[in-house]
Amino acid sequence: MSKLAKKILVAGVSACAWATVNAADKVPTLGEVLKASGVDVTGYVDVSYTHLSTDRGSTSYRAYDTERSSFNLHAVDLAVSSLPASGFGGFFQVDFGEDADVSASTGTRNDDQVDVQEAYLQYASGSLGIIGGKFATSAGAEVIESPSNTNFSRSLLFRWAIPFTHTGLRATVTPNDKFKVFAGVNNGWDVLKESAVANGGADGKTAELGFSATPIKLLTLAASYHNGPEAGTVEKGDRSLLDVVATFNVTDALSLVVNVDRGEQDKATAASTKAKWDGTAVYVNFKLSDEWRLSARTESFNDKDGFRTGTVQKLKETTLTVANTPSKNVELRGEVRRDTSNQAMFTDGGALKKNQSSLALEAIYKF
Repeated sequence: MSKLAKKILVAGVSACAWATVNAADKVPTLGEVLKASGVDVTGYVDVSYTHLSTDRGSTSYRAYDTERSSFNLHAVDLAVSSLPASGFGGFFQVDFGEDADVSASTGTRNDDQVDVQEAYLQYASGSLGIIGGKFATSAGAEVIESPSNTNFSRSLLFRWAIPFTHTGLRATVTPNDKFKVFAGVNNGWDVLKESAVANGGADGKTAELGFSATPIKLLTLAASYHNGPEAGTVEKGDRSLLDVVATFNVTDALSLVVNVDRGEQDKATAASTKAKWDGTAVYVNFKLSDEWRLSARTESFNDKDGFRTGTVQKLKETTLTVANTPSKNVELRGEVRRDTSNQAMFTDGGALKKNQSSLALEAIYKF
């Protein structure tokens, strides 16, 4: 072998050895270290620009997008969890931003733009799972976290028909991947701790019961029922809620969702009368490509006795959202929405009107 060939061979072996050493010495990221230890850290940043046709300060009946014309930091969300399939675990989620004040539970501050959205311990054994602490409600087709919804704005049902969170215990039995049933007891609707000041003396407990089933690939059906004492206008009375969500996966690109709510509150007024509310929301979601999708929503909410919104009225809205996902961490959304009421409840130019319109742009970064 010539001297030149020997030099080339030695150089090649040295390069391979150096590459192997570098690969072995590669420093893992913090996320990789935590995940290898059984800890997941996730979150997102949610910012938007919204424009409402109504006057500043006018009641919009929206959950989070209430500004007439403004940029907004809706949420900086951070979730840390360790939820093994067997044994003890825990979940903690905190929100910073404007949305936190809306979702904050009674018994906590709702003006500091910080909210512990969920924090609970979990015990799992086989098909049984038990959580204790503060957790999201089982009701509704939409959730607090914007990235998990198909529209930017939240529905009327999300804002007025159902609670956001509960504090208590929930047990879930999942015998297979097609069915689960749960039951629990908690402090009630959006109540962190019971107290006469915070919840009108309604210090009883609310019971919850529900299930989720996927009998066929085409259909997923979820239902939940809540009942327990809650504060009325003057005194406490039983509040009940039946929530049903049906999801139809028509094709890989097309899905339909129907959400129906029926609620009642005893002793809702000084005359101890019963208040009722109900609503229906329908969603059509269509995936145009790997990066683009459309989501349309139409719904109605009937506040028959004015207990939820403060006015006896029938609210309706229609929303169209277009979304683009240029990368796995980023989603951009544009949205147009039209709200109407059978009462003149929206202020525009100093005059009361029966409708309002809005435009919105949203950017979400997920990590």
